[in-house]
Amino acid sequence: MSDIIKVGHMYPMKVNPSALTNNTRGQQSSDTAKFSDVLDGAMLKFSHHAELRMAQRGIKLPSEGLTQISEAVDSAAQKGAKDSLIVYRDIAMIVNVPTRTVVTALDGGQLKSNVFTQIDSAIILN
Repeated sequence: MSDIIKVGHMYPMKVNPSALTNNTRGQQSSDTAKFSDVLDGAMLKFSHHAELRMAQRGIKLPSEGLTQISEAVDSAAQKGAKDSLIVYRDIAMIVNVPTRTVVTALDGGQLKSNVFTQIDSAIILN
């Protein structure tokens, strides 16, 4: 057995803890979630592409801006959105809502005469 096994390759999808029949003493019950899982689910992530674009275009988000964008993603998720255009001041971002990941970002200069495709919602923030 010289095959390399990577995390996620054996079970590529998340397994619901209630589906497991043999609970051991050291495991958490299915009703409680790990803090890190909750934090990961609530945190806004940036793809490598988005990070590069933000650095190239000099886009900096203040902490209150990140909070507003995160709340906008929550709102979009409640409405069933998949890919959203979020405009915050003079910054536009395409966000994959289910994964809470910013896919790309544009500044005010790129916003003019730009066509956004493959989105199902748009949120304009102040």
